[in-house]
Amino acid sequence: MKPRDRQILQIALPSIVSNITVPLLGLIDVAIVGHLGSPAYIGAIAVGGMLFNIIYWIFGFLRMGTSGMTSQAFGKRDLPEVVRLLLRSVSIGLAVAFCLILLQTPIRQGAFLLIHPTDEVREMATLYFHICIWGAPAMLGLYGLTGWFIGMQNSRIPMYIAITQNVVNIIASLGLVYLCGMKVEVYVETQEDKKGQLTLSHKKARALRSWDRVNAALENDEIIKGYVKCRTKGGMIVDVFGIEAFLPGSQIDVKPIRDYDIYVGKTMEFKVVKINQEFKNVVVSHKALIEAELEQQKKDIISKLEKGQVLEGTVKNITSYGVFIDLGGVDGLIHITDLSWGRVNHPNEIVELDQKLNVVILDFDDEKKRIALGLKQLTPHPWDALSADLKVGDRVKGKVVVMADYGAFVEIAPGVEGLIHVSEMSWSQHLRSAQDFMKVGDEVEAVVLTLDRDERKMSLGIKQLKNDPWQNIEEKYAVGTKHKAIVRNFTNFGVFVEIEEGVDGLIHISDLSWTKKVKHPAEFTQIGAEIDVVVLEIDKDNRRLSLGHKQLEENPWDVFETIFTVDSIHEGTITEIFDKGAVIALPYGVEGFATPRHLVKEDGTQAKVDEKLPFKVIEFNKGAKRIILSHSRIFEDEQKAADNAKKKDEASATKKAVKKVKEKLEKTTLGDITELAALKDQMEAKEEEEKNN
Repeated sequence: MKPRDRQILQIALPSIVSNITVPLLGLIDVAIVGHLGSPAYIGAIAVGGMLFNIIYWIFGFLRMGTSGMTSQAFGKRDLPEVVRLLLRSVSIGLAVAFCLILLQTPIRQGAFLLIHPTDEVREMATLYFHICIWGAPAMLGLYGLTGWFIGMQNSRIPMYIAITQNVVNIIASLGLVYLCGMKVEVYVETQEDKKGQLTLSHKKARALRSWDRVNAALENDEIIKGYVKCRTKGGMIVDVFGIEAFLPGSQIDVKPIRDYDIYVGKTMEFKVVKINQEFKNVVVSHKALIEAELEQQKKDIISKLEKGQVLEGTVKNITSYGVFIDLGGVDGLIHITDLSWGRVNHPNEIVELDQKLNVVILDFDDEKKRIALGLKQLTPHPWDALSADLKVGDRVKGKVVVMADYGAFVEIAPGVEGLIHVSEMSWSQHLRSAQDFMKVGDEVEAVVLTLDRDERKMSLGIKQLKNDPWQNIEEKYAVGTKHKAIVRNFTNFGVFVEIEEGVDGLIHISDLSWTKKVKHPAEFTQIGAEIDVVVLEIDKDNRRLSLGHKQLEENPWDVFETIFTVDSIHEGTITEIFDKGAVIALPYGVEGFATPRHLVKEDGTQAKVDEKLPFKVIEFNKGAKRIILSHSRIFEDEQKAADNAKKKDEASATKKAVKKVKEKLEKTTLGDITELAALKDQMEAKEEEEKNN
């Protein structure tokens, strides 16, 4: 071998050994963790180690550039330049290394975007990369040093440096794993699979260990840290020991949170408040930590409170029933009724969130730590400022603030209300609802009926703005006058009508019709209908009018008395049949009545509904407006008349015979007298009997 070739090999062989040691650095790490049984950890070494080696390969120019420039200076025998090159290369390597340390996070995240490792591999690769990156100053410094030695035609020292690196790496890896406890826990899934190998899982081991830590935190009431990953319905998702826990919105802070997004990406302290072992659900709370800190503050604040004390607070929360005020560590409630002397539909009409205001302490409970606050109590009561000139009978204006079936509350001044009862809204007597007259928000004028300043009560009326229609009732609705009315209600005994607002009257059922027998007013009219009436009687004290409808016409019974005389016969139609008899419609719109025995026809059958027959009037009662009829009496009277005529004929013949006998007696002998006398007695007895019949 030529001397030149031998010289090349002397330089090249150590360089080959040095380059071989570079991938051995990662291979040794993989070999160590491979025996720990975690594929995820091997992947983390591969990802982190590859990322680390790529960075060093990029900056391999330090070795090459230093070796070239050093060889030139060494060839020129410019020893000062050789020394300067050594210092310059080492300085540049250290500067680049420190820049890499500062930029390690964006470098790592950029690499993960390209590689897309699993979450478990990502976590472990991050830890491995952080350990390796802190070795960058030494590694890049050695790059410049080894390049300088190679430029000095000495490759053995770089080889020794590379071997030393490998030995140090082996020792460091073994020390970190076995001496410092940086071991990986695994879960034995199967002791022997189909290939006879032991199946392990680091992920399951970490999950079980995490659950042990979470359970211990709940049992010992420990404070743990968690990473807020994202928002979800009703709260946040928090990463606690690798477990996704739920943070309800109500457990984030003691005050309501309006923007959940500000907590995303933050690491916060929590307490485990609930664990569902069956469904593997964990609930954490940050509010519990704050409440524990504020508990002592609350005790100190409450111990200094006094009724009537005025404090400054901040509106913390607004509800439909009141406002919660933060008094500096303790909350108090202003009930909606204590916000203003006037009516308040919702507290947000008076206050707004985060508003600072003064409040007065009304009451508090040391045990339950409840504080009742007031806002309106800081201002004088409106009733105290009510004009002293206001009296009963005065007219006032106000706004309807509350409606009820029984009346309306009218606010005549802020905090001063009066009640208008529904009975004071109209002179009308029939029942109506207050909503028929007004609604919330209406501006109304009313008259003060009662005023109690001590009790702070006032009653108002609006009907008093109009004249009482009953004051001159005798003049306006005199007895006998005719008017139009509206049907308002029915009863069994009559119809209630309204002539005008406040003027009601009753039409008795008997005063509806002269001819028709009305069983119920609904047969005659209907509610809401207009009806003509005549005033019959005025009861001013009870505000009632007795009215009539039939009196608008003359009494037809004066005429009927001359038409439907007793024994007169008229055509009639049976309209209704019931147990006690039947109703018969007669001419001129009048009705009569016949009992069942008077409905028997000549052939012995009973008359039926809608059958038209002649009827005889057997009774006419003008006062009771009653006509009693009979159909059977027609043929019965005819038969009786025929019988009486026959009897008369027989009696006449008897009289003639007696007369002849008497005449003969005068001419007979004494012997015949006895016989004729007997015949005479017989005939006279018969005649006497006929007279009696």
